[in-house]
Amino acid sequence: MSKPTHFEPLLELARARRLLPPPRERRRIREDAGLSLRQLADAVGCSHTAVALWESGRTPRQHRRAYAELLRALDDALREEP
Repeated sequence: MSKPTHFEPLLELARARRLLPPPRERRRIREDAGLSLRQLADAVGCSHTAVALWESGRTPRQHRRAYAELLRALDDALREEP
């Protein structure tokens, strides 16, 4: 049985919340990588205001997958041996 298509936005929001680290971790990862809000925003394709809101606890509606993947890649890179 397939899911009704009108459920998809809610499912995607739930998936995004699971993919994203908690807001404090989002900011820590960015700062540990030495990136400004604007640099991260440019990489994701959004405004620096959006990134600031995401770091304060909002869940991105747009660009969430790119944001989550970038945070994960940055965090992995920070954990690697130099």
